[in-house]
Formats: sequence, C-alpha cells, structure tokens
Amino acid sequence: MKVQHIIGADLCKKSIDFVLHGLNSYLKIENSISGFKLLLSWLRQQKISTSKVMIVMEHTGLYSYHLEEFLHQHHISFTKVSALAIKRSLGLVRGKSDRIDAQRIARYGFEKRDQLIAQTRPDKSLQRLQMLHSTRERLVRNKASMSCALKEYQAVLKQQDPIIESHLKLIHELDQHIKAMDQQIKGIIIGQNELKESFQLLTSIKGVGKVLAVATIVKTENFTRFTNPRKFSCHCGTAPFEHSSGTSVRGKTRVSHLADKEMKTLLDLAAKSAIQHDKEIRAYYLRRIEEGKSKRSTRNIIRNKILYRMFAVIKRRTPFIDDYSRAA
Repeated sequence: MKVQHIIGADLCKKSIDFVLHGLNSYLKIENSISGFKLLLSWLRQQKISTSKVMIVMEHTGLYSYHLEEFLHQHHISFTKVSALAIKRSLGLVRGKSDRIDAQRIARYGFEKRDQLIAQTRPDKSLQRLQMLHSTRERLVRNKASMSCALKEYQAVLKQQDPIIESHLKLIHELDQHIKAMDQQIKGIIIGQNELKESFQLLTSIKGVGKVLAVATIVKTENFTRFTNPRKFSCHCGTAPFEHSSGTSVRGKTRVSHLADKEMKTLLDLAAKSAIQHDKEIRAYYLRRIEEGKSKRSTRNIIRNKILYRMFAVIKRRTPFIDDYSRAA
C-alpha cells in the first residue's frame, strides 16, 4: 500500500487530537465510538480515501484500545511509535499543547514514512494474555511495596498493631489475586496450541521459568514482532554497544539504559538461576571470574545466551537439549 497522507494522533484518556500533515487540517474528538465516527466524516470532508491514510500515534497503553479496534474494522492503517523516538527527533522545541503534539507526531510520521510498518490485528488470545500479564506485574509490584513497608513497621510496632494487621491482610489479598491471574494465564496458554507449544519450548531451557516464558511471548507477540534475537536483545537492554570516539574516547562496550526494564530484570534472574543449575553456564561463569572478568559483564553474556537459546528453540521447534551433561 502506498501511503499518501500521514495523520498524527495525540491520545488522552477522554479525547484525541488529529492533525493531517501538509494541510494542517485539525480535528479533536472524544475517545469513544461516537468520536471515531467523526473521524470518518472528517476524512470524507478532506476527500481522502481511508486506504491511502496512515495514522501515527504514540504507545499509550489502554487509551488507544478502542481506537485500534475501530481502525482495524474500517481497514485504516495505523502504527504506534515510541514517545522517546518522537521527542528526540524534534530537536529544540518550545511550547506544548495537544494540537501541537499531534502536529509534531504527524511531522515525525511524514519524515519516517518509508520506515513505518502498519499494525496488524492482534490475536485475541495474545491480547488477553498481555493484559493479564500486565495486571499480574502491577500486583507483584504492589505486593513488594507493601512487604517493604511491613518490614519497616514491624521494626517499631507490636505484631498486634492494626497497621501491621492491615498490611498483612492486604499482602494476603494480593497473593490471592496473583494466583488468580496465574490461573487465567495458564488457561489461555493451554487453550491455544501455538502459545502452548512456545511456552513448553521456552521452559525447556534451564533458567527460563513460567514468568519469563510468558513475558517473552507477550513482548515478542509470540515471536512475530521480533524475529531476530539481536533486535530483541537491544529491546531488553542486554546488547552491548561500542563506546568510542576519535582518539580520546576508548571506553568499554556497554549496554544502553534505554531498555525494557521488566525483561532485563527477568533475564537477570534467569541468568542467576542458570548459573546455579546449568552445568555448562556455571562452568563458563566460574572460568570468566577466574580470568578476572567482572561478574556483571559475565551475567550479561549469560542473559544474552539464554535469550538466544529462546529464539533457537522457537526456530527449531524442538526443546532445548543439554549437550554439556550428555557429553560429560
């Protein structure tokens, strides 16, 4: 499809601002079905075919959920881009409003129009899995926060204090909700053959547990969004990059701080588990430490090794085989 018109969309909880690049035509609607119908009327007024349009928007979580469904139903192409990528492309800017933001997004889309890839309609099971996973992660964070506060109160208050009892009750309730999310996640994976196969292949790797397997399936959209392990490594913040310039800067390779922090943390936990339970990785880790290499850089190498193993088993469609133990 050849895109002739780029429209920037700035989404809020209750409203959406659209700007048509080049013509600077502007529309503000409610973030609702009735508002979306006004978008179609606006395009007709501009004498623009929906088949020649690309709407560019930022990742805004659930704010765009209903709009995406509407666009898919009416076969209007759209793409979601990183807010940071848009911000860094603008250079020095002054002033801010919803209309200006939509205009800037439209300009970014026009400049990058040859690189834009239209979003495909997501699989319903995968979409539901993503929501459940996000909810579970939020509950886990809340539980960790409550547990930390509980320890502080226990250091200064009696065990029967109402403050401590309320914290214990909330932590127990969060545990129950987390278990409920786990059951829902398990049900979706078991009920969808492709998800079930990917899950079983990933968990065949030592160090890769259920949470990391589900997170990887969600983040890669079951290995369709990222088909290259190097690209996913960049996304997770585990890929090392050169750091040098001329003759004055000769730094060591380093990872970028622009990363999916959740995936990076899960991969780090997987690396620590693999060091304990995978003989090959443990031998490699100890050898590197004896050579004077840093523990941090060695763990990052192991994180990447696990990540590459995940992509390998999915590509081969066969479980991971521990050649090291078999050779021993």
